[in-house]
Amino acid sequence: MAENHNKQVNPDPEQVIEQSLGRFELFIERNGKTLLVALGAIIVLVGGYFSYKYLYLAPRAKQASAAMFEAQNYFERDSFALALNGNAAFDGFQTIAERYGNTPQGNLANHYAGMCHLYLGDFQQAIDAFAKYDASKDNAAAELIGAQNLGLRGDAYVELGNLEQGAALYEQAANFSDNVATTPVYLKKAGMIHEQAGHAQQALQLYERIRNEYPRSIPARDIEKFIARAQQQL
Repeated sequence: MAENHNKQVNPDPEQVIEQSLGRFELFIERNGKTLLVALGAIIVLVGGYFSYKYLYLAPRAKQASAAMFEAQNYFERDSFALALNGNAAFDGFQTIAERYGNTPQGNLANHYAGMCHLYLGDFQQAIDAFAKYDASKDNAAAELIGAQNLGLRGDAYVELGNLEQGAALYEQAANFSDNVATTPVYLKKAGMIHEQAGHAQQALQLYERIRNEYPRSIPARDIEKFIARAQQQL
């Protein structure tokens, strides 16, 4: 019987490996310098990241935490000017925010500084400080602070007579963290400002949202009164 010349011949595995290694060695020989440069860059970047995080940021965060302790202590005593500005013995929130702004504590100090300015009646300074706070939704506490930041900024704008911006920020605060504790509160505040500005329809929509979506919340207890009042203004 004639030999089948089309029969597939399986290559020797060792020969295949040797050929592959040869091609790899040739690739390394031709591109070795480029690969070494790329590898070196990766090592520098990774090393730089960990050095920045653990040798620079971590100690600064510890220092910021120690500074925040004193400032928060005075804030809780309603000594807002002292908490904001500090004295010769400790740094206030304003200095902490400037000095440690790239740490979580420094970021939070911006929010505290905004509250101090707000309670001291410095409304534009409060807005500026609140705006420097970098809000996040990393966890429930961060969401609540982010919502509060927007809501307090709204308070400052209302105090300055900018009702439109105040109402807009209240609505942003309501939507930033969807929960029964804060959302209906800010919806109601936004509705009341819309009423004050003569926007009864917008107010009615917000009041009805409280009634329909948060019927067990504290702001919902007398919401029918607000709904009726808004309806009379249409």
